[in-house]
Amino acid sequence: MKGGGVKILSRRMVKPEYEASSRPREAETVHLTPWDLRRITVDYIQKGVLLPKPSASMHAVEQLASSFARALGRFYPLAGRFAVAPVANDGNESPSRQPGLAISLCCSDEGAEFVHAVAPGVTVADITGALCTPRVVWSFFPLNGVLGTDAVVDPSLPLLAAQVTELADGVFVAMSLNHCAADGTTFWDLFNTWSEISRTKKDMSTLPLLRVQRWFHDSCPVPIPLPFAKVQDMVRRFEYPPVQECSIHFSPESIKKLKVMANAEMAGTATATISSLQALFAHLWRAVCRARALAPEQETKLTLPIGCRTRMKGIPQGYLGNAVAGAVARTPVGEILGDGRLGRAAWLLNRAVAPVDEAGLKADLASWSQNPRFRYAADYGTEHGVVVMSGSPRFDVYGNDFGWGGPVAVRSGAGSKLDGMVTVYEDGGGRGGMELEVCLAPDALARLVADEELMGASSVGARLTRGGRCTGGASEEFAGGGMYQSYSGAGDRAGDLMPEPQYQNQIMLP
Repeated sequence: MKGGGVKILSRRMVKPEYEASSRPREAETVHLTPWDLRRITVDYIQKGVLLPKPSASMHAVEQLASSFARALGRFYPLAGRFAVAPVANDGNESPSRQPGLAISLCCSDEGAEFVHAVAPGVTVADITGALCTPRVVWSFFPLNGVLGTDAVVDPSLPLLAAQVTELADGVFVAMSLNHCAADGTTFWDLFNTWSEISRTKKDMSTLPLLRVQRWFHDSCPVPIPLPFAKVQDMVRRFEYPPVQECSIHFSPESIKKLKVMANAEMAGTATATISSLQALFAHLWRAVCRARALAPEQETKLTLPIGCRTRMKGIPQGYLGNAVAGAVARTPVGEILGDGRLGRAAWLLNRAVAPVDEAGLKADLASWSQNPRFRYAADYGTEHGVVVMSGSPRFDVYGNDFGWGGPVAVRSGAGSKLDGMVTVYEDGGGRGGMELEVCLAPDALARLVADEELMGASSVGARLTRGGRCTGGASEEFAGGGMYQSYSGAGDRAGDLMPEPQYQNQIMLP
């Protein structure tokens, strides 16, 4: 693993390549919803897949670039740019009209960035053989350290970027997407379309057009005025604490056992069935509380993403944008730890989700449009007892075969790497298992992967830890120290070698 730097060979802006019937007649302006705007202050979504090495005759990088352009032809708003305009804002605290601004998405076809990089000193086994993710993986992603608002302040910043990094014996394909432009559902729809075009050369014009214009609740002002004189007033930088991350796989059999156990413990008390997902999340929640050594009286909470596409009437199939709400379960730590308490933790999650309905979601949207409130990393990153769930096992991650074999692993980038962030994916076995990517403070993560109750239910089992660090295949150079990549325009020229400064795993913000 020595000499495992990532070298950028080229950058280019890729414009959408349209099928004959899919090209829009003229440039469109897409107004943004409360679901979109509340996420403009957070990091880009960063996900990618690790693939086997293609044969040299395939010219894989050019194939990926051309198929990416065709995929953009279907998801063309993501090749646009944000636009900001001054508006009058009817403040709630004063009858006078205050200065404000409105942000919209201009479908201007300016393009998405495509980065080609190499990491000849990194192997597939370096990534898959380590329980804790080597920090070099963060450098496989473009636009590290970029907030959604940065793309409003600087119109040269793309809303979407892809990076193809050639490894010694594999290739890593990653995307970074501005979270204000779209959510995880759209992200993986685009990723799936890209891989399908690359693999099959399919004509996308035969598919139904995506719904580009956004869905707004009744009485919502369009565009929504935001109570800021300038975009910079919305920004809050956050220095992320040192963290490490690991991926833990759970087989369908182990998840079924957890579900049976949770429902058995709540028999006679629960009025609804605890789901497999709730049982698994509860199992992890309890383990994180143990790993953090939280006091019994301390409050812990777990936040859950809730997809709204099927909960709201009027949101069509193929909706492009954000349609995600959230729910929170909270309890004193002592209420969910100890024998026979898995069901209690799972039931709290069940009850957090149960009340979420169309009426409540519309009321929340109406409240937000009158009094905009934004998500900031600091709101989560300073609470020691918080677990933040993201992702979905329903996303097709391991089906992304670009033409030379499916993924052997999925990993995420540096964005939103909070202490307590957990991302759920489908498991690569294709039998209904799940994979949890867990991000914690280094000492807590070392205790987590040594937790017999947690790891006994996983398909990887317990791994050894040494000196407070996770090990398991990666050298200490890669398990600890910090590869990073920041976006700074001209400074990241083709041919730059990204160094390995020891930054205690912090995300470097521009």
